[in-house]
Amino acid sequence: MAAALIAPAAAAGCVASWLAAGSTVEVEPVLDGEPATVSVVYSPPLVVLSLVLATVAGVAAVLAISQLARRRRR
Repeated sequence: MAAALIAPAAAAGCVASWLAAGSTVEVEPVLDGEPATVSVVYSPPLVVLSLVLATVAGVAAVLAISQLARRRRR
């Protein structure tokens, strides 16, 4: 039963950390007279946290589904 609660919580945390990981920065032009461009820079710790939470959510979802299937067989 705990896996069914952990999976959506970890998935929500994954999405939240991924959305918080990116920030935009202005990049200087390569040549004089060219306009500056905007790029997205990601925070490595938040990206790693997002990947770990995605893994936890996936494993918890598989465990919850297998527990549900096992209960229905009985």
